[in-house]
Amino acid sequence: MFRSLLATLVFTLAGSANAQESGFTTKAPHVVIMDFETGEVLYEKDAREPMAPASMTKIMTANMIFEALKNETITMDTEFRVSEEAWRRGGAASGSSTMYLDVKSSARVEDLIKGIIIQSGNDACIVMAEGLAGSETAFADKMTARAREMGLTSATFRNSTGWPHPEHEISAYDLAQLAQYMITNHPEYYPIYNERSFTWNNIRQGNRNPLLGKFTGADGLKTGSTSVSGYGLVGSAKRGDDRRIIVINGLENKQERSDVANRLMGAAFDQFKVYDLYAKGDIIGKIDIFMGKADNVGVKVDETVIAGLYRGDRSKIRSKMIFKTVSAPVMAGDHIADMVISIPGKEDRVIPLKAIDDVKGKSAIGKAWSVLIRKIRGE
Repeated sequence: MFRSLLATLVFTLAGSANAQESGFTTKAPHVVIMDFETGEVLYEKDAREPMAPASMTKIMTANMIFEALKNETITMDTEFRVSEEAWRRGGAASGSSTMYLDVKSSARVEDLIKGIIIQSGNDACIVMAEGLAGSETAFADKMTARAREMGLTSATFRNSTGWPHPEHEISAYDLAQLAQYMITNHPEYYPIYNERSFTWNNIRQGNRNPLLGKFTGADGLKTGSTSVSGYGLVGSAKRGDDRRIIVINGLENKQERSDVANRLMGAAFDQFKVYDLYAKGDIIGKIDIFMGKADNVGVKVDETVIAGLYRGDRSKIRSKMIFKTVSAPVMAGDHIADMVISIPGKEDRVIPLKAIDDVKGKSAIGKAWSVLIRKIRGE
């Protein structure tokens, strides 16, 4: 029995540079730029670790409400009473973002949604949480469970508002995925994120999203800030057929958030692109076959391979094919190798490679001759 050897073939997709760091930089501690249509991450910085999301939490709160509307658990005209708890912890006296709901008054779901999305009202969030689940704690548990069902594995919610809690967290990447889900699954409600102001109790409050009215095509989503999280934003904009989602967090103040958000969204369209690296069925190379009637077999990618990245990093992409010595027989479609793609600023991606043909094994006599020849060669 011959020892299985590991072989590596290296292909340069473009150029010969070897850099792991992206040429694009930003001061925001947590960043994601995502292409909406493909879900491809164009740029990320400390994006996979859970962080305090502040009021960006309310995107998930709104999702829970929209799903309840679709399930006909409630309607836009359903009214919920403002408890003393909601008024005390989320009202004007709390020093937090508020819709200015009056204690023991009632408000329609439609108004509460606008209070949550446009005014970032903590009181509106708590009223909806109590109305849908009986208590904010129970609602937060439902938020967490639903987030996990959606694949947002980093999410743990301890309240409906984003109020600081040591266990209340979600990654920037999962916030981007949540925004993508919101836009895709709630198109009838998503335009609320683009409304510039809302008045309740004779108090008019403007939408805090620094992209709206400043960046052409911006139409959502939500800001957030606490002493723990810093200043953050989940934003989205559309130009032609392209839509981008950005997430930033950990900035020092509103002005810095506004500056970074506008620069980043501009870069998302102008400096980043989704590239087609390989088409489904592209033949990548050949793999030697031990004891096969054919000496080798071609391998192909079984999926379209795309990569989103900073345009200046295009020449730095590298790929390598990794495989072990393969013994016959081999069937077309067998996974016999992998391609590892290295992109600056991202973790390596592993793409399975499949055999394109069948390769039958040699006869007993053929195998004996092969062994003899290898011994003569000293292999």
